[in-house]
Amino acid sequence: MNEIENNASFFRFEDLRIYDKSMEYITWLHGQLAMRSEQGFVNNKFPDMPFMSAASAIALNTAEGSSRNKSQFLHYMKMAKSAVRECVVYTEIAHRLDVFSDDVYEYSRNQLMELTKMIGSLISSLQRSVSSSGNVDKEDDIDDNMF
Repeated sequence: MNEIENNASFFRFEDLRIYDKSMEYITWLHGQLAMRSEQGFVNNKFPDMPFMSAASAIALNTAEGSSRNKSQFLHYMKMAKSAVRECVVYTEIAHRLDVFSDDVYEYSRNQLMELTKMIGSLISSLQRSVSSSGNVDKEDDIDDNMF
């Protein structure tokens, strides 16, 4: 096995599509907020940092939860879903303050809807697994390719 394959499989969460999708959203959002600043548009009333923090929480909770047992992973994924909802609110605020154009607003909402669906599917899978398992503290593998 080469070094790249070793690194790719060492951190299990990096193989999750939810993690990859959340990293894409964080990168996109950072670009949108940076572009706004570069263009000289500064709205001191808009909370850039809390928005970035909420977006980052999606990836962070996915990473943290993936190293836990299924019932704990379920908890972290629910926190990730809450972070998505926070991003929806920040997206709305950005649009109402004219920080996000209509197109940027729609793109953000679509990405967040996709993340919500992905996280919801994983939560459903984890709930089924936890409820059917006699030992919820047992660390089990999850089909990472599903999510």
